Amino acid sequence: MKVLVDTSVWSAALRRVKRTEPVVVSELRSLILEHRVEIIGPVRQEVLSGLRENAQFKKLEKHLAAFPDIPLKTDDYVTAAKFFNICRTNGVQGSNTDFLICAVAMRNQLAIYTTDKDFPLFAKHLPVVLHEAR
Repeated sequence: MKVLVDTSVWSAALRRVKRTEPVVVSELRSLILEHRVEIIGPVRQEVLSGLRENAQFKKLEKHLAAFPDIPLKTDDYVTAAKFFNICRTNGVQGSNTDFLICAVAMRNQLAIYTTDKDFPLFAKHLPVVLHEAR
C-alpha cells in the first residue's frame, strides 16, 4: 500500500538539525526506496513554510521535487469538511490540512504516515488507515 506522508514525518527527516526520531526517519527512507511515498501540495507548503534561510528552502524544495503532488479534487475538500464535522461532533479537533490528508488518503486508498498524535483520534471516527513504522 502506498503511503501519504504527513508534514511531521517530512520535518523529522528534512528540517530538524538533530535527528531525534531515527525510527521515523528510517521508515521514511525505506518507504522512499520502496517507491511507496505520496505527498499533497498543502503538506509540501507546510514543510517549506517558515524556513529562515533561502539555502535551506532551496535544498528542501529540491528534495521534495522528487515526489509529485497527488492532484486534489473538489470532492476532497468536501470530504475534508465532512470529516472535520464528524470529528468535531465527537470532540476531536484538527486542522483543515489534517482533514484534507484524511480525505485524499481515503479516496486514493493510501495509509497515512504521521507522528501527529491527533491522527489516531481521527482514525477512531474516520475511514482512514495509519501506517506504523516497521
